[in-house]
Amino acid sequence: MTEEASTDRLRERVVSSRVLHKGHYLTFRIDTIERADGTVRERDVCGHPGAVAIVALDEADRVLLVRQWRSPAGRAMLEIPAGTLDVNPATGAVEEPTFAAPRELEEETGYRAERWQLLGSFWTAPGFATELMHLYLASDLRPAAADRRGPDEDERLELERLPWHEAVAAAESGAIVDAKSIVGLFWLARLMEVDRA
Repeated sequence: MTEEASTDRLRERVVSSRVLHKGHYLTFRIDTIERADGTVRERDVCGHPGAVAIVALDEADRVLLVRQWRSPAGRAMLEIPAGTLDVNPATGAVEEPTFAAPRELEEETGYRAERWQLLGSFWTAPGFATELMHLYLASDLRPAAADRRGPDEDERLELERLPWHEAVAAAESGAIVDAKSIVGLFWLARLMEVDRA
């Protein structure tokens, strides 16, 4: 069976959608879907505009990480800088990730980067959320000037730097448990090992 035929057999079509709650940037809804075989089911969906995450590497090959409290997890976590794409309230247009990544890096770390590379994009929880995260590598870092953008009002962040191999080891040992950070650090390890081969 071809991939296209398999995809067609699995395809689901949204026939109706009911919004339960619309928050600052999340929308919670129930979608009624129709499967290819004609059966109808409901899906709980968390609508999200998407996000960016940044593996920021300084001149000493240290990764810039931020420690912050995560209420749903009930703990502080060490993470790579990241943030949600802004949505224009008037038009509904979603911010381009290439604009969001530099903004988030500066807001969360106080640094700007001369070099940017899109490493890839991935769905954070495709079983129930529409969040597509865009992962960047930022290098040639320099402190932001006096016009630095700071963190959002609801964010309390502590900046930490770890040598890249220590940051990867922290992800491997379970000291870093945030999914985007694990993905970013493992991707970085692959890049660093290729560069050193």
